[in-house]
Amino acid sequence: MTKKIIMLFLLLSGVNLSSYSQNATKAKAILAEVSKKFKTYQIVKAAFTFTIDNPKAKINRTEKGTLYVKANANKYRMTIAERDLISDGKNQWTYLKEDKEVQVTTVDNSSDALNPAQIFTLYEKGFSAFYTGEKRIGIKVFQIIDLTPLDNKKNYSKVRLSIDKSAKQVVNVLIFDKDGSKYTYSVKSFQPNVKLPESTFIFDAKKYPGVEVVDLR
Repeated sequence: MTKKIIMLFLLLSGVNLSSYSQNATKAKAILAEVSKKFKTYQIVKAAFTFTIDNPKAKINRTEKGTLYVKANANKYRMTIAERDLISDGKNQWTYLKEDKEVQVTTVDNSSDALNPAQIFTLYEKGFSAFYTGEKRIGIKVFQIIDLTPLDNKKNYSKVRLSIDKSAKQVVNVLIFDKDGSKYTYSVKSFQPNVKLPESTFIFDAKKYPGVEVVDLR
């Protein structure tokens, strides 16, 4: 009887490992297609909502925003609520509109924070990926992929992507923080190859009379 139990356990373990491997392989294949398509774009414009859900602090709010990303240059401009985040790939400007203050920092690509320019490509490095299935909403089908950071020192434990199957596009990013908080970026509209000048990705203090520049570099 003991031998039969052991054999059954080994058999089930083999099936589970095989299933996990298949789902990991499928996740990589899906993400490779998404990445390939996204990199054909020059500048992308996306309207989105950003939701913070922090049960401990009793915070649950949603803000609307607009994001411009230069896909292959790590450049972005994000407007959300009363602040703008702007980066030329080397420097980041955080413009606090009510305070009439802009903080200048050096872009840290190894930071624990997620770079707005990487929202559509964050899965490309530093994660293991696992395909968990499909979800249909109306006429659209979404592929769900869970990302686990390889560095367990990250503040977040998991990132869940929802990908439009036909468009091959990330439409929802759900970040699970280790403190129990959840952060969600939900794309409401997506426009590729918009025409914008390079100055879009630089903060020009001359255009903001009275702004205080705080250089933290």
